[in-house]
Amino acid sequence: MGVLCVVVCGAGPAVDVGTLVDLARAGGWEVQVVATRSALPFLDVGDLEARTGRPVRSAYGAPGQPRQGSASAASALVVAPATFNFVNKLAAGIADDYALGVVAEAIGMGRPVAVLTWVNQALANRAPFRRAVADLRGEGVTVTVAPADDDRPDAFPWAEALAAIKVGVEFQRPE
Repeated sequence: MGVLCVVVCGAGPAVDVGTLVDLARAGGWEVQVVATRSALPFLDVGDLEARTGRPVRSAYGAPGQPRQGSASAASALVVAPATFNFVNKLAAGIADDYALGVVAEAIGMGRPVAVLTWVNQALANRAPFRRAVADLRGEGVTVTVAPADDDRPDAFPWAEALAAIKVGVEFQRPE
């Protein structure tokens, strides 16, 4: 199926992102994990690297180094869990973090991108967030607003995240 870039943000469900990695690999994807800096404390990086056979990326390489295993070479991207901050920055075109840059570039290249949020109801009610979701959808991004349950982050709908990209794979960017 190609390379699926899984972008993970710093939120409770991130500890279980290996579930998405396993589902994607079982579905025929090669997987590259990209983590925001705030996601790193949630992750078992060694375990994810063993599962994927690739390094977890969270920063740009040094100048002059080849772009080995570049996430921009991915066939499709899933951002899960996506935080309030990540969604708002992405929609506003702010790429001040490696993960944001990877996703922004993929959108601009017309790659299928699915974003599954983990945002509490108070933040999801905010007008800037609603606009950000609408703007991303307007660019062809599949955005699913999953209700955050801070008491049960293990209930994150990982299978839905993978299903969202399957919908996205069928998306053809209008010329």
